[in-house]
Amino acid sequence: MRKSLHLFTLTILLFFTFTLSAQQKTEEKSSNPTSDFNKFRFGGYGEMAASYMDYGFNRFTPQGANKMNRGSISIPRFVLAFDYKFSSTWILSTEIEFEYGGTGVARELEWSEEGGEYEVEIEKGGEVALEQFHISKLIHPAFNIRFGHMIVPVGLTNAHHEPINFFGVYRPEGETTILPSTWHENGIAFFGKFSHFDYEIMMVAGLDPMGFRNTQWIASGKQGAFEINNFTSPAFAGRLNYSGVRGLRLGTSLYFNRSSKNASRPQRTSNMKNDVTIVTADAQYKSKNIIARANIVYGNLSDSKELSKINRGNSGSSGYPHTDVAINAVSYAAEAGYNIGSFFGDNSIRLYPFVRYEYYNPMER
Repeated sequence: MRKSLHLFTLTILLFFTFTLSAQQKTEEKSSNPTSDFNKFRFGGYGEMAASYMDYGFNRFTPQGANKMNRGSISIPRFVLAFDYKFSSTWILSTEIEFEYGGTGVARELEWSEEGGEYEVEIEKGGEVALEQFHISKLIHPAFNIRFGHMIVPVGLTNAHHEPINFFGVYRPEGETTILPSTWHENGIAFFGKFSHFDYEIMMVAGLDPMGFRNTQWIASGKQGAFEINNFTSPAFAGRLNYSGVRGLRLGTSLYFNRSSKNASRPQRTSNMKNDVTIVTADAQYKSKNIIARANIVYGNLSDSKELSKINRGNSGSSGYPHTDVAINAVSYAAEAGYNIGSFFGDNSIRLYPFVRYEYYNPMER
């Protein structure tokens, strides 16, 4: 196991928003996710992260992750967001994310194995992803419809994934280890707000069990092996938040999918269910100078023993995992920070030293 934690991490964030509006309105519906502009909005954010570690890459060596001083610097993500109002009730929202510089390809002439054939090789290991692309129809504060490519709000980090919504340089390890992050899928959703509650219920494309593995549970189970996603067995997800106490937000989410019907190798999972059930709960408290968060994720996978047998039969070159998959995965965490900028009597200075505790196990049982 790792001998120590990160000695040094640093992140630099950039947020920007541009709004084109003839007249700013203040009486928009409270359920409108884009109520602060009239026609068109362009914005986004970017991160640059630097880390220094004093442990090696391989934690499975006899002495654990041996000391290997190494540093890294990267652009984890750069996000561009566009919103457009066709009318006061029809709104288009999009987000395009560039991870670690995006991707690049090159053509080369391969002689050693292909006898002079041209082939395309991946030159950069990042990703360019359409994170959100959906249209919302605002009907009533308590009931609205959204369809397209959306964030699946399961867990605290997926529901609030922007860098200002968690402490530290990188997203919390627990949730991002056992769940896709950021989790976004095609489908339809219903959302709204009533009293002190807001909710979202959605039907989206499900998971591919052929991607489940021991180190990440279902985190690598998003469909993507083909250009189109299998919708034979859609997933159902929901989230409910309560904000009736000043500064406090309580949330819970639920996810269910019979993933075997979406398998990229369906003939191997035809006799299994592989039902994925996830239940989460989280809380956040914000006051003038205190921010505290806590969350728990519990996941269950039926027929995991049979799926593990299939995985162990995969060849090393198949591209599919060669590992067992757990029936249960668990993550829970808590963090708290205090704004020491308040000691200087300047509200423009916001600096939060924080503490965080996390436990997670993708092979809980």
